Amino acid sequence: MARTRTASSATVKKASKVRSQPNHDEIALRAYHIYLERGGTPADPMQDWLQAEQELLGTAKKSRRKSKVVSIAA
Repeated sequence: MARTRTASSATVKKASKVRSQPNHDEIALRAYHIYLERGGTPADPMQDWLQAEQELLGTAKKSRRKSKVVSIAA
């Protein structure tokens, strides 16, 4: 009978960990969307890339903040 492998708890925790940095493809896609939103007019591709990176990093930070529970005493 064949043995099946089960994932260790460390492997499961590592897999469920949220990435904090957008990858190259995500940034490239967002930069392309910025270009399209501008109507495809020529501009500085580096500025599109930096804007895309900043937006995606901001989104990642906001989603992490939303997951934290903050209680404020009145």
